[in-house]
Amino acid sequence: DARVPGLSATMGAQQPHLFSDTAVFVARADVEKMQELVNAVEAVVRLPPYREEALRAAGRTFPTGTRGAFCSYDFHLTPAGPRLIEINTNAGGGVLSALQQQAQALERAGVKGFTMGDVAPSQIEDRFVDMLEAEWRLIRRDGALEHVAIVDDVPREQFLYPEFALFAAALERRGMQVVIADPRELMLCHGRLWHDETPIDLIYNRLTDFALAESAHTAVQEAYRHQHAVVTPNPQAHALYANKRNLVRLSDEQWLRDIHVPDGIVATLVECIPATGSVTPEKADSYWETRKQWFFKPATGFGSRAAYRGDKVTKRVFEEIAMGGYVAQAFAPPAERRVETTDGSVKLKFDVRLFVYDGAVQLMNARLYQGQTTNFRTPGGGLAPLLYPAT
Repeated sequence: DARVPGLSATMGAQQPHLFSDTAVFVARADVEKMQELVNAVEAVVRLPPYREEALRAAGRTFPTGTRGAFCSYDFHLTPAGPRLIEINTNAGGGVLSALQQQAQALERAGVKGFTMGDVAPSQIEDRFVDMLEAEWRLIRRDGALEHVAIVDDVPREQFLYPEFALFAAALERRGMQVVIADPRELMLCHGRLWHDETPIDLIYNRLTDFALAESAHTAVQEAYRHQHAVVTPNPQAHALYANKRNLVRLSDEQWLRDIHVPDGIVATLVECIPATGSVTPEKADSYWETRKQWFFKPATGFGSRAAYRGDKVTKRVFEEIAMGGYVAQAFAPPAERRVETTDGSVKLKFDVRLFVYDGAVQLMNARLYQGQTTNFRTPGGGLAPLLYPAT
């Protein structure tokens, strides 16, 4: 991208499989069902009984008024329809996908009758910037957002560092000052958060320490707790959306009815969210016997770290899973797309990601891969635009 000189060459050398050369076409009915599921989850998250239980289970989250930037709903498309695999509250790839869709918009213009979504590709990046400004106004109702820190551990070594640089450039075009910083570079002084001599108004938080509990993240945690800066996404957002124990509740028809969720919303949730349960020592034998039906995930983990398909898990690993801290989700296999590569035609799996803010879908993309989960290391794979019939 010309806005960050040298970045394209660096990405081509270091992340050659970040973008796929293909697009993924899906049925409009699947897109409508995914949006219906998003609406259903958002409706439940607003209910006091749900919020109380989710925040209680997460412990000390120090609730704030923010909604959480860069939240994503991730789906597998099955023959029976879309199935929600997880919700993420620090989802990556949004800015990169926005630029990919801009670049391909003209190329895809010849694909008559198909659309990439309700938001024009040229407007998505602006929507992401608007989102940070909206988060700012929810806490700081006066004044403009001037100083932003994009924060991650050793950010320049992160795989998605190019996205940090691109988003920083987008924010700077709006007149903001932006730093990309390690949390250890931040400090609190006189009720403000600082990076060197620059006061920080808002942190775009890319840390995967979702509770901000690690000692290296103390400045971010204190800024969040005492509102010395707006932090988004934050522990509250993770507790309400991304803790995978929420999927246990959201797929439990009786629990949903007990908190008076309307029938239509219950039906959508139970249809679209695979049955999910907490793995405990008491239930270990049952889950082991039926393991081929399940996918085991850490309740507070992210991505593919320490996640296991039941038909591939070993007894030794399962003994660790059985100690607790995991959920078991009914296995919903991903759909596949045939892709042409330099080595010939191959079938790649794909999932679908919807970026959502305040209940509105900002962007949809697909991620093509081989293996157990998305990895951005598959020839022919990577981020891909999602197209579906316009009517």
